[in-house]
Amino acid sequence: MKTRYLKTSAASLGIILGLAATGTAWAQDSVDLRMTIWSANEAHLAMFNEIADGFKETHPNVTVSFDSIPFDSYTTTLTTQIAGGNPPDLAWILETSAADFVNSGALAPLNETFSAIEGYDLWDLSIPASELWTRDGQLYAYPFSTSPFAMFANNDLIAAAGAKTPAELIEAGEWNWDNAFATAKAVADAGEADGLVVRDFNFQTWQNLASIWRGWGADPWSADGKSCTLADQPMLDAMTAIHNAIFVDGGMPGPGETVDFFAGDAAMTITQISRASLLPKEDPFDWDLVPLPAGPAGEYYVIGQAGVGVFERSANKDVAVEFLAYMTNPENSQKLAQFFPPARESLLNAETLSTTNPLLSAEQIQTVVVDGISRGVVLPGHTNFAQIQQTIRSGLDALWVPEADVAAVLGNVCSSVSPLLAR
Repeated sequence: MKTRYLKTSAASLGIILGLAATGTAWAQDSVDLRMTIWSANEAHLAMFNEIADGFKETHPNVTVSFDSIPFDSYTTTLTTQIAGGNPPDLAWILETSAADFVNSGALAPLNETFSAIEGYDLWDLSIPASELWTRDGQLYAYPFSTSPFAMFANNDLIAAAGAKTPAELIEAGEWNWDNAFATAKAVADAGEADGLVVRDFNFQTWQNLASIWRGWGADPWSADGKSCTLADQPMLDAMTAIHNAIFVDGGMPGPGETVDFFAGDAAMTITQISRASLLPKEDPFDWDLVPLPAGPAGEYYVIGQAGVGVFERSANKDVAVEFLAYMTNPENSQKLAQFFPPARESLLNAETLSTTNPLLSAEQIQTVVVDGISRGVVLPGHTNFAQIQQTIRSGLDALWVPEADVAAVLGNVCSSVSPLLAR
């Protein structure tokens, strides 16, 4: 189904932080656009710079620079820049903070410019992928990456430990969390490497554990976002399984341990396909990419998503919106798709994605990427997410010790976060 947007007046939108456009550069003026991102990956930057060079061919006065900010502090740094009167022109925005940016009026509306560009095909943007970034029919950020979480596996380490690989478990109809944790334990017990790493979790970014606890049907709050469900039975069961994998079985590294799957230090890692660029090119190991294991609640898919928005306060707002339209047109969306699964329905097929993701087989693209995007649920997000995230993270510190009372910890976390959800 194609989505069509309604145009709304920017004047009707509330503006936070006193945001207001401060002017737009004339075509003949020199324009320096700054876009914040959280990747410093050389392959990503090379692709972005190539797109920026293409825009410069028709806008010779415009230069685009990409400002890499560490992921762990990205949103905090971005909001500090905004509050300090130094916002970027464009920015990647995490799905967890989408509600804050979209609903606040901080972002410039995109529909009018995008719809006016011949061949842009705004209708090609899928409804599920754009939902977080749309308010009252107006698109405020382009969902440039709709990326399912999946499991990378080091088959060499798994086979050396005498365990079944994920592919073998899938073929036998046994790819579930019980067996995935058992494989992780077997590799860790062998002593050559760790078992399973949830990348970018690091006992702080707790929402990335959704890639595990959604298999139990768990979520941190109710569908309306007003009630804490961290202490409900599905989450209790899921967190107990995770705690056991860390502190009882030793199949997952504990707090303070730095383990890199892509350096060959772990048997499995949960992450997104954009990380495939980190696979070793010299002395490679036998790797695989498979969907997440089934949980007690059955098969499931979890999506991480990021949008790109233009700030109302940008002195070069109109030029920035033009660049965003160029960056996300059909041709460049196909380029971006080699690392960031696209939101355009016309590109969501194994044939197209195979040309931009040569490391992945057609089966991997279909079962991980296409199925994941069409069936997945986005990571949990909420208004005022920064404060909620910190409150839950602090409360969960008590969970990451060997003798933790899981039920008591989750109950205390709910008591702390419930007032924030009810606002």
